[in-house]
Amino acid sequence: MLLRLAAEGATGALLRDTGTLYLRDGQVSHAESSAAPGVDVLLTAGGRLPRAVWDEAAARTGRHRRTGLGRYLVTEGLLTPGELEICLLTALHDAALFALAPGGGPTRFRHGVAHGLHAARPVPAAAVEQEARRRRRLLDDVWPGPAMDTAPLVRRPVPPGSSVPVRHRALLDLADGHSTPADLARRLGRPLFHVLLEVRRLATAGLLAPPRPPPPGPAAGADDVPPRDSPAPSWAAEGFVPPDTALLLRVRAALEAL
Repeated sequence: MLLRLAAEGATGALLRDTGTLYLRDGQVSHAESSAAPGVDVLLTAGGRLPRAVWDEAAARTGRHRRTGLGRYLVTEGLLTPGELEICLLTALHDAALFALAPGGGPTRFRHGVAHGLHAARPVPAAAVEQEARRRRRLLDDVWPGPAMDTAPLVRRPVPPGSSVPVRHRALLDLADGHSTPADLARRLGRPLFHVLLEVRRLATAGLLAPPRPPPPGPAAGADDVPPRDSPAPSWAAEGFVPPDTALLLRVRAALEAL
């Protein structure tokens, strides 16, 4: 549907459960997703602008919060045109990854809908779709499956003699067993795709893991039923331990490097 609208030169909003793509004359001018940090978070939590400055700029640009906001930030000297454009394109591709994700629900299009914050040079729809596919392949190459993408993360001890880059250390310091990758992206002001890529790499290195699920509680009325003995699995009697997935992935990565 995106490519068909692009061929028609449509202008409006392509809506899915996982995000929205804004088209202008058939090209993607902006994208939003509840999963990905917006432009405001990338600029404020990322340290480029104080939050109070962004809020004041949003208030000064009138009743429609985003109308003219980018132009105001540039004309007031708060951002250079290049900084704003890079941030807008970063947010566009980050949100498009989730807006175009498989299983994103039904697709609807609202003609004529525009977004006040938009890239000065819209991106061809085919290029946006191709970049989203490339990013999904990169994520799957590091850690197959989305198990680490939405779960609260737990930090594992760093092996003796190992060093952790500063950029990764910031993620590890925030892995408290309650914060998901999306939480970490918003707190650090980074694109969610970059955080997911680093989280999967840290999981492959054995430095991050999702929290273990709590043991199942007793079934309702279990106190009224006498327990029945159940034989232990044969592998338990033989001392078998389930494999460490992170270790196996590290071994595979080392073998591929060789």
